[in-house]
Amino acid sequence: MKSLTFILISIISGAIAGIILAGMNLFVLEPIIDKAISLETAKIIASGENVDMNEQNSYRIWQKAGSILGGSILGMAFGSLLGIVYAFSRKALPFSSDRIKAIFLSLVMCIVLFVIPFLKYPGNPPAVGDPETIFLRESLYLGFLGVSAVSALCLGILFYKFRNIPHISIIIPLIYAVIISSAFVLFPSNPDKISISMDLVNSFRIASGLTMVGFWIILGTIFGLFWFKFKPHEPSKITAV
Repeated sequence: MKSLTFILISIISGAIAGIILAGMNLFVLEPIIDKAISLETAKIIASGENVDMNEQNSYRIWQKAGSILGGSILGMAFGSLLGIVYAFSRKALPFSSDRIKAIFLSLVMCIVLFVIPFLKYPGNPPAVGDPETIFLRESLYLGFLGVSAVSALCLGILFYKFRNIPHISIIIPLIYAVIISSAFVLFPSNPDKISISMDLVNSFRIASGLTMVGFWIILGTIFGLFWFKFKPHEPSKITAV
């Protein structure tokens, strides 16, 4: 394994995918967020509370400007995670091409780390929700995410160890489905009531879902192309002097 090449492939592919995600969010999500914030601000003003509009506008400008950096950091984190999982599971993955393997694994990770938790706790615009329950909401989401991730990891290891057992490719996904179904029942629902238009909230959820799925596809595609080109799994060639 060419360690430096492997690290660079993971980080650079993640950074590129993260920057693309940030760009998509600026054009797709930010207008929806601005509208949601305007509605929540209007409700606060109507209730008699004061709102510092200059501070709010300055914060939003800073938030949008920092989204590219935030996206690249997020991308590098997920790119590193994809790289580690790929390095360990590469030989066990279906398909012969590293490019297809990487996209396949990226889609699996997208389902486990994003789609499944999103179905239980779909995202809301930042202005929606009681600030006093944010810790509870984050704890519930992270807890559910942990159940999905840990169960998928353990079942993936079991799949590899018992891969020669007949129908194991059907048994393992069924076990995962049972675990996640149980978690859906046991974990409580989002405690906050939505007080703005559900059309707006649903638009945000659909847009954020599409951009995140797009991010994972882009990440897997770039990672696979880099892996295919630079082949970090092959030992370094030592030239005799």
